Amino acid sequence: MKRLSRLCAMIVAMCWIATAPAAPPLETYGKLPGFEMAAISPSGKKVALMGVVGDERRLIVIEDGKTLINSDVGDHKVRSLDWAGEDLVMLRISETVPLGVGFSAARTEVSRMFIVQIGDKPIWSIFGKSQTIGGSIHGFYGVYERNGVSYGYFGGLTLTRGNGGAYVTSFDPDLYEVDLRTQKTRLIAHRPDRQEDWRDWIVSPDGTVAATLEYSSARGEWRIRNARRETIASGQSPTGRPDLLSLGRSADTIIYRLGDEESGARLWEQPLKGGPATEILRDQGFIGYHRGGSTGQMIGYVRDGDIPEDMMFDAAAAKIMAATRRAFPGLSVKLIDQNEAFDRLIVRTSGPGDPGNWWLVDTKKRSADNLGVSYPIRAEDVGPMRMIRYKAADGVDMAGVLTLPPGRQPKNLAVVVMPHGGPQARDYPEFDWMAQAFASRGYAVFQPNFRGSSGSGSAFVRAGWGEWGGKMQTDISDGLAELARQGIADPKRACIVGTSYGGYAALAGVTLQQGLYRCAVSVAGIGDVRKLISTDIAESGNNPALVRVLRKELGKGRDLALVSPIRFVDRADAPVMLIHGVDDIIVPYRQSAEMAAALQRAGKPVELVKLAGEDHWLSRSGTRLTMLKAAVGFVEKHNPPDPAK
Repeated sequence: MKRLSRLCAMIVAMCWIATAPAAPPLETYGKLPGFEMAAISPSGKKVALMGVVGDERRLIVIEDGKTLINSDVGDHKVRSLDWAGEDLVMLRISETVPLGVGFSAARTEVSRMFIVQIGDKPIWSIFGKSQTIGGSIHGFYGVYERNGVSYGYFGGLTLTRGNGGAYVTSFDPDLYEVDLRTQKTRLIAHRPDRQEDWRDWIVSPDGTVAATLEYSSARGEWRIRNARRETIASGQSPTGRPDLLSLGRSADTIIYRLGDEESGARLWEQPLKGGPATEILRDQGFIGYHRGGSTGQMIGYVRDGDIPEDMMFDAAAAKIMAATRRAFPGLSVKLIDQNEAFDRLIVRTSGPGDPGNWWLVDTKKRSADNLGVSYPIRAEDVGPMRMIRYKAADGVDMAGVLTLPPGRQPKNLAVVVMPHGGPQARDYPEFDWMAQAFASRGYAVFQPNFRGSSGSGSAFVRAGWGEWGGKMQTDISDGLAELARQGIADPKRACIVGTSYGGYAALAGVTLQQGLYRCAVSVAGIGDVRKLISTDIAESGNNPALVRVLRKELGKGRDLALVSPIRFVDRADAPVMLIHGVDDIIVPYRQSAEMAAALQRAGKPVELVKLAGEDHWLSRSGTRLTMLKAAVGFVEKHNPPDPAK
């Protein structure tokens, strides 16, 4: 185990030169984390790790201190790392690709699944050799082992053959079984006949389709059928289909998620033989779940809260998780992976003094061995973080995360307000690389969970409907006022920085609002809400369900130009920096380019930073660092912090 820890630590040592400056360099925060992913094999004997060396990722597989694989992955965007049996590792890698004539979008993000075999064997990709299926995967439905052979289940795009060869005519996938030993594929379920319909599946360990979900966007109707094609559940859901999650807590049930406007998303356990569904985990703040690898059943869930908790259904497993949390008091403890026996776990801790440590927990040995750390920062250099609770102007209860500069008194500080993206998301009092970077430079950083955010119930989410540029925006500035009231921040020395929806809020903070911020930084933000929505609808093929959702969340009949910062550039009262990846398929780059041009025409100070080859998620190390350096430098220029005391 000591050799394992030393080898894992080498990943970090190769990434960063060990120094102990007054504040870590921005490279420490801006580059991709030195330790990104980990997974444990079904037996618990092997551990797979994904680390970043320089700007490139590296896959390492270890068993009992012996290195089985040490492979360069390059600068590929690795999205997941999993085991497929005891001797196969799966890497999902995505890339942004252009689309040809006839598609509603100019480009899209596609994923490929690579199989890495233990031993001196070649790496291969799912559907890579097929002449009838496109090389990308569109949905992953698990891996099951039968008679010593691992079978994977993936959505694949069946090709149409014509005079010009084979080509894609639909992005609706069929469901395929892939023999992970021979690469042989077998079609086991078909895509829907109509383009506007949707189909999804749950696969049983025996390789049969346990349940099929069918959803009509046009009619807002859905139904779930079992293996005998009997309808076991159905209903109306005009604003979106149910989500099939997994087999249930027993092998003869499934679990799906479906909500309504009053209660939000709810979980239902449905018997496969038919009969009424049972609602589960009511009022538990469900934000994720854990699945048994060999059974496909739900074995636990993630309960939301200021510090989320992994809750297991099995009493013995629940006891193990509770003991693991107690071993790391005051920290967030996230279950990353577990072996089949649930006696060897990989967990990640984060929080005050902890920049993201990864641990191998062995319950039999009652030990927790450190595998590595995401960001090589000393505990004393981690800015302390805590929740701040306040009331909005209309009396609604609010909360946000406050991160303070390390070693500084929380008094009259310059502040960076950092609203999250989504907007249906939330921030936690955990290590946040961007918040910590600003805190290391002497700023208080405030991340408000404004109305419309998740984590505070469905009523709080609904309170954000129709409030872009309205109460969602004033909730943010009300948080700034609370920091000033407590004497933590100087309200005259505030900048606003955000990504995605947070980027929209940053732009709105100096156009729809005035007199609050000394500068604004928008990363992949939205300047023209009306144009973004029309683009989303067009690229969806005018999907009726999407139209209904957008009308609900943004406000039916509302003139979106009236909440678009680009419409009010003449009111901009602070310098603006716009940072945007060219490969962004969520918020197109032209949103920032057109906002910059409009500000320039209005004679307002603006800088545009173009990130070549970068997507919406800042997936590449070099461009992520470019973004951070530009944002911090801009804020320091227009809103300098106090000198260190």
